[in-house]
Amino acid sequence: MLPSLFISHGSPMLALEPGASGQALARLAAVLPRPRAILVVSAHWESGVLRVTSAAQPETWHDFGGFPPELYQLQYPAPGNPPLAAEIVQLLGAADLRAQLDPERPFDHGAWVPLSLMYPGADIPLVQLSLPSRQGPELQTRIGRALAGLRDQGVLLIGSGSITHNLGELDWHAGPELIEPWAQDFRDWMVARLAADDEAALHDYRQRAPAAVRNHPSDEHLLPLFFARAAGGLFKVEHSGFTLGALGMDIYSFA
Repeated sequence: MLPSLFISHGSPMLALEPGASGQALARLAAVLPRPRAILVVSAHWESGVLRVTSAAQPETWHDFGGFPPELYQLQYPAPGNPPLAAEIVQLLGAADLRAQLDPERPFDHGAWVPLSLMYPGADIPLVQLSLPSRQGPELQTRIGRALAGLRDQGVLLIGSGSITHNLGELDWHAGPELIEPWAQDFRDWMVARLAADDEAALHDYRQRAPAAVRNHPSDEHLLPLFFARAAGGLFKVEHSGFTLGALGMDIYSFA
């Protein structure tokens, strides 16, 4: 059975400058059973209600600005999977979670950037599920549990965000050896709570974790973690690291 994954996707430049995190993604994909399809909950698709991409061939969306021209030339032409999208809507409905099909939504960089390093052939069908980011961790836990059975069907479930995400406090000149203590403390608290399977503390992280609001002024980049955790099983750190002083690049599996 496939695990579920939480991926800290970092900057869109990860696609061109993979570094240690990109290498870890490639290694992880190499040892996993090949998925028949992939479902991604990305921090970059915030919504009021749950929506699921249902196009047969969604476009690649360069949903960012100010980067080198070559980044905008990259495409990730993975096919969609309309039958899987419909099944996801049904599974969510059975858990009293109303969802809608979205035939127009393209793939955002929270999905295609890490997947371009894991499965560069773009030949595995890909579906995205939106993130109702104002409804907190508990909703993502419910969603993860409602869709966990897809892992038995060969679907790789991924939450794509960041273990820390305060863009206003990044040091754009910092090397990998420089890590802000407040970012490290938060990351270590989260890992300890994940290892202990302490769901109550995790759901209440904004009050309990050190420097929680400093690390996540808004929590859309952490919420995909709760989806991945609830969809999977035993927690494992697959990769750990920081870039720019305070941007966590951790990758976790839940097998």
